Amino acid sequence: MEVRLVDKNDNKANFILKDVSPAVANTFRRIMISEVPVMAIEDVELRKNSSVLYDEIIAHRLGLTPLTTDLKTYNLLSECKCKGEGCARCSVKLTLAAKGPCTVYASELKSKDPKIKPVYPKMPIAKLLKDQELELEATAFMGTGKDHTKFSPCLAFYKYRPQIEIKGNPEDVDKVVQSCPVDIYKNEDGKLALNKDNLMLCHLCNACVEMDPKNISVEAKDDEFVFYVESWGQLDCKEIALAALDMLKKRMDEFDTKLKEAKS
Repeated sequence: MEVRLVDKNDNKANFILKDVSPAVANTFRRIMISEVPVMAIEDVELRKNSSVLYDEIIAHRLGLTPLTTDLKTYNLLSECKCKGEGCARCSVKLTLAAKGPCTVYASELKSKDPKIKPVYPKMPIAKLLKDQELELEATAFMGTGKDHTKFSPCLAFYKYRPQIEIKGNPEDVDKVVQSCPVDIYKNEDGKLALNKDNLMLCHLCNACVEMDPKNISVEAKDDEFVFYVESWGQLDCKEIALAALDMLKKRMDEFDTKLKEAKS
């Protein structure tokens, strides 16, 4: 397997995965979405709530508030030595106290661990009118997306890497250029050329091939994939991808061990 970074900015990354089968590529995608653990609020103890929102709505909004995550410090609840009871190695407490009139934002959640805090401080939780109050204590745990989508760290998807070949010059270059919805081609002094900056945007629609099948060839490389990862902010895209690769390797090693045991 080979991974080559194409582009990375803010919470988005684009990379190429080479020398793997579609099954492995899809397994990698599913691990990133549903098995890389992140921190999220699971339990909420509401002590005061005179807002117009029910307790359940407040708890739901808190649960879907992304929290920054430290993979080195915290364990999954199911794998922690406390056996699911909750301790400093798998959970963290957050408190909130506010009185109206005001808008209560995620930034008002005070965490006992400064590393665990809301990713988006300006995310609104509730609006309080005069003399309305909101006071609570929340407990965040490490979890995975297969348990609940609030524990999912990202959106990840991929496509086959396109392989485009210009065999000759079309009679109507501009017509071919205009046929591509993502501007893969350009007219260079009457000759059809590739716009290399947009090459990875090709989604294999074959509109250009239909326009001129004699001079243009577009194929999908079945062992190379263009991956797109968009993090929700709990972890960096690189952290998500590396954690997923470690888990994939661990799964492969476990499978190899079980296979050898079955043969013996």
